[in-house]
Amino acid sequence: MDSSVALQGLLTIGVGAIAGGITNAVAIWMLFHPYEPRGWRRLRLHGAIPKNKARLARSIGRTVGEKLLTPDDLLARLRTPAVRGPFDEALGRIAGALLETERGPLATELPPRLLAAIEEALSGLGDAVADRVAALAATPAFHAAVTGWVREVRARVADRPVGADLTAGRREAVAAAVEHWLAGFAERDDLEATLRHAVGERLERLAADERPLLDRLPAGLLPVVEQAIADYLPVALERLGALLRDPEARRTVETALRGAFDHSVRDLLLHERLLAKLVVTDRTIERLVDGFEAEGFERFADAMGDPEMAGRVGRAMREAALRFLQAPLRERLGRLGPARRAALERTLADWLVELARLPATRRAVAAGVERLLDGLERRTWGEVLGAVRDEQVADVVVRALAGDAGRRAVADLAGRAARALLARPVGRPADWLPAPVADTLRREVPELAWQWVERQLAAVVGRLDIPAMVEERVLGFSTRRMEEIVRTVTQRELDLIVRLGYVLGAIVGTIAFLANLLVG
Repeated sequence: MDSSVALQGLLTIGVGAIAGGITNAVAIWMLFHPYEPRGWRRLRLHGAIPKNKARLARSIGRTVGEKLLTPDDLLARLRTPAVRGPFDEALGRIAGALLETERGPLATELPPRLLAAIEEALSGLGDAVADRVAALAATPAFHAAVTGWVREVRARVADRPVGADLTAGRREAVAAAVEHWLAGFAERDDLEATLRHAVGERLERLAADERPLLDRLPAGLLPVVEQAIADYLPVALERLGALLRDPEARRTVETALRGAFDHSVRDLLLHERLLAKLVVTDRTIERLVDGFEAEGFERFADAMGDPEMAGRVGRAMREAALRFLQAPLRERLGRLGPARRAALERTLADWLVELARLPATRRAVAAGVERLLDGLERRTWGEVLGAVRDEQVADVVVRALAGDAGRRAVADLAGRAARALLARPVGRPADWLPAPVADTLRREVPELAWQWVERQLAAVVGRLDIPAMVEERVLGFSTRRMEEIVRTVTQRELDLIVRLGYVLGAIVGTIAFLANLLVG
């Protein structure tokens, strides 16, 4: 073989090798390049992966979501000991810390923002509880329940002595509570407004009351009033006699007597009038008044001591008192007029406010409570509770809870309870529970928590669209970064492909050279 043939063979094989290597290198480069379309019309070039990135992302997402990472696979992975073991250990430590750690008041344990939110929520708790209690108290079912409860309590303690329950310590506690309540009541800012409102409201109701005052008086009060009037008559007559020593009052009485005499004389005949004028002169009237001043009223008072006269006066006083008391309260108050009625309201309210704030009032109430307790000790609960009916007790409870004062008391109680709960030290929660219960909680809390997590994860994972999530992440991944990852992982294989291109090109060149020799 001459040198020209050998040179031709080397050139053919070399060109084939270079063509094969360059072809593979360009093919690998065009997997990613160019990132964006370049060229003109049909000669536009675009990398295979950038051009089909959307299809590739969709295919990868579907493959991952349907075959590689299904919801069942996730749950199965979570159930493995590698995940379940650390979870149980962590929850066991948390449960132990919650039960065994000594804690102070919630007001110091809670974060400031959470504590502020809780206090804001609790600020309206009292009014809300008071409204709910008032609404419940207004229902017939509540009234029936209270009535039944009172009846049950009455039957249970009917024969039990009060003294058995009223120990010395309880007596002191009752006395201290009464003293504290009276002191707080007297010092309240709204005491005066409350009493004045109560007086005004009471007078408004009485102004529309058609019942006579007699029906409102205690049964034994009327005889006492009658006796007081009868006892006062001699004193009043004595005071009338002393009144005539006053010159002004004396002239008034003489003028009145002269006017009465002149009026009576007009009805007499002429000669009778002349005789009366001659006999009854101004001097005669003066002597008459002197007689009344000296001993007239005293004799009249002595006459009042006669049993027969006293009986007549008593009957007259009774009839007068009955006539006065049988008039309706509405009529009596209506005669006062707006100005006098307002003055009466102010006077009664001022008297009540002053009376409520007197230290003597508090001492009297405290002494009354002591006497009441002394009397109760000698009686049974049945005797004490027998003074009122079950329905009356229920009515009092309903009115107390539904009224303004009851609402304020319930709201104040609920607010104080909430604040006390926040200020009370929590302590060691394990001390609240029996030992077996605490041990059971330590064992069962991780299991219960794991079951809850599984249920929640099953619901959450079932709603996850894993293919769409993977597709979205692939689409958001840059082509350059994707190329770097592929080349980092497969660079050796890519270089091998290029080398194989050179080898295959050389083989193709050799075959072409040999075929050319055979043909030539």
